[in-house]
Amino acid sequence: MTHDEIMHLINRSLFAEIGYTDKDGRQNIRKVFCVWHKGLGRHLISTNTGSGHVQSLLQDPDACLYFSDDASFEAVCFYGRIVPHFEREYKELLWNPGDEKYYPQGIDDPDYCVLEFIAESGRYYRFDGKGDLCRQELDAYDAGRTFENGYAGLKE
Repeated sequence: MTHDEIMHLINRSLFAEIGYTDKDGRQNIRKVFCVWHKGLGRHLISTNTGSGHVQSLLQDPDACLYFSDDASFEAVCFYGRIVPHFEREYKELLWNPGDEKYYPQGIDDPDYCVLEFIAESGRYYRFDGKGDLCRQELDAYDAGRTFENGYAGLKE
């Protein structure tokens, strides 16, 4: 897969699975809505601050993020770390009308945060092969990019 094909897979995925280790040392996976990306190596996820996965990631930020398309049998798994953001700038970027039902106090609700996944490496596969992505490749592809809602771009 080319880097552009991997980016297209990510943009059309809508959801991703995040893998992490919880406070008891158990491996966990959560499905998360993930449409904001800065190229291949940085991804934003809005979520509840008080949720178990956020509390675990605050203690151990190591994680993986997996995007897939089951119909075409292709996927990419990134390995990296989570940086939590509580700044309004990040919250505004991901806020949507109707989010008040999840965060009743609005955009400044203390239970609303944004997780930034920063990839260190990755591995992709598709019917025609598989391969690895190193940090240098991710950085080169992502150079000069800003966070964008990739899914919204597909609908235009």
